[in-house]
Amino acid sequence: METYNYLENIKQDIKEYLKETDERDYEILYDELFLSDSVTGNASGSYTFSTYQAEQNLCHNLDLLKEALEEFGYNCVQALEKGAEFCDVTIRCYLLPFALSEVLEELKKEV
Repeated sequence: METYNYLENIKQDIKEYLKETDERDYEILYDELFLSDSVTGNASGSYTFSTYQAEQNLCHNLDLLKEALEEFGYNCVQALEKGAEFCDVTIRCYLLPFALSEVLEELKKEV
């Protein structure tokens, strides 16, 4: 099984989102994307809307999950109790600022 690349997938989702808006301000976009189901899944609590798919995404990404949980002040027990979709969304929210910065930098270089 190939490791799911969260960062690259989030960057792709951001690029798709940006096709629908002219906004390029980091702070405004961050706030919008943090609650976007199409990028983080944070609004509904699920990006995949599938526990199985969320579990597949998490495979081989447990170190990344650990980093994300620590960043947001959760422990592993809390995360396991909340389930795979919560863990998947947590990683997406954790990586959002990095992915957004990279996408905006790429766009600046294209202009």
